[in-house]
Amino acid sequence: MKVSVSKDSIKKLESFIGVYIFTKKRKPIYVGKSINVKARLLSHLENAKMHPKELKLLENSDQIEAIQTDSEFKALLLEAELIKIHHPKYNVRWKDDKSHLYIRISIKDAYPKISLARRGTDSSVRYFGPFSSTQNVYEILREVRKIFPFCMQTKIGRTPCFYSKIGLCDPCPSYIENLKDKEEKSDLKRKYRKNIRRVIRLLEGKIDILQSSLYKRLKKVTEEENYEKGIQLRNIILRLENLSSRKHFDPFDVTSYNSGTQSTKELLSLLRLYFPTLDKLTRIEAYDISDLGKKHATASMVVFSEGVPSKSNYRKFKIRNPKSRSDFEMIDEVLERRFKNDWPQPDVMVVDGGKPQVRVLLRALSSFKLDLPVVGIAKKPDRLIIGVENLPTIRPKSNNQGFNMIRHMRDEAHRFARKYHLQLRERGTLF
Repeated sequence: MKVSVSKDSIKKLESFIGVYIFTKKRKPIYVGKSINVKARLLSHLENAKMHPKELKLLENSDQIEAIQTDSEFKALLLEAELIKIHHPKYNVRWKDDKSHLYIRISIKDAYPKISLARRGTDSSVRYFGPFSSTQNVYEILREVRKIFPFCMQTKIGRTPCFYSKIGLCDPCPSYIENLKDKEEKSDLKRKYRKNIRRVIRLLEGKIDILQSSLYKRLKKVTEEENYEKGIQLRNIILRLENLSSRKHFDPFDVTSYNSGTQSTKELLSLLRLYFPTLDKLTRIEAYDISDLGKKHATASMVVFSEGVPSKSNYRKFKIRNPKSRSDFEMIDEVLERRFKNDWPQPDVMVVDGGKPQVRVLLRALSSFKLDLPVVGIAKKPDRLIIGVENLPTIRPKSNNQGFNMIRHMRDEAHRFARKYHLQLRERGTLF
């Protein structure tokens, strides 16, 4: 879709995840991506009032093109591909003379290695990028490696590397090269190269093709009653789906300009099917327990107001009751303390977990004679557990902003609880 470089024109856009391109005479001069393209474009207009670089971009643009994707991961890959193709001048200038970062795959090697690099000219190497954020690249590789393990060692050794022991380099080239059995060696070498081909396909953005291939393979091994292999493939598919629908890679990609309104609107549409009297989402609270080692524990309450984080209302709890051993008992304790305070009542309460956690939350609310909508968010794959009779499970589309807001809250609650726990450890209060 195309819009003019004006506030009125941009405001007509829907809110969506994707890539946007500032153009001049149809030539791209800047490519960006956002989990809310509309909000990001409006922020460009606001920033131009204060920053000469932003003003220059707007003055030299005559149109904006926007491309919707169904996840930020796909937007990241598309952004990188468009920058590589068009070399937009403002993407280059705004790097402040630092070269972009690429994912490098040495495809001609017997065991192709994956590493990070500033762009080179070696024709025997595949480069994916450029990526503007080093953190994004590390996060991409960290997540991809969990799905399709690969080697990042510079040299093949005499023994398997450390990462092979935790499943991130499997099969390990060092292990393969030291095998005596030629047939086994050949089979594992093919398996390793197949993983690399899948990584390449993933980085090319061919996720749907990859998923389709894996589903076909899953069907085949299931028909053959090879259930162990079937479980392995199912886990790969779930991890891949989680990666391809993941919302937050870039911590600096914040939503604003009515993105919260859109998120609450979509979440309200989801929840009204189960809570007919729910008419607003002014305040949503999400809870998480951090109990590293089960020795001591902390909990967090994060609050979203009108669809955006309200950090001044975040609260942290140190579990005090020595009898609170399980997550469920800890939730009881936290809610008892929460409702003793004169804080605004939430429209919806979210808990990190599945049906057991939702039941505990409902039971705790009942003891306070409160009837509030409760939603749980379970993982692998992400799905919502609705706190009504029979606890139905729903899995909204990955680009549903209401669903993604709940996922964001879950991640934020986990981060906040864990941060408090680590702060206490550093003070020496836990050991």
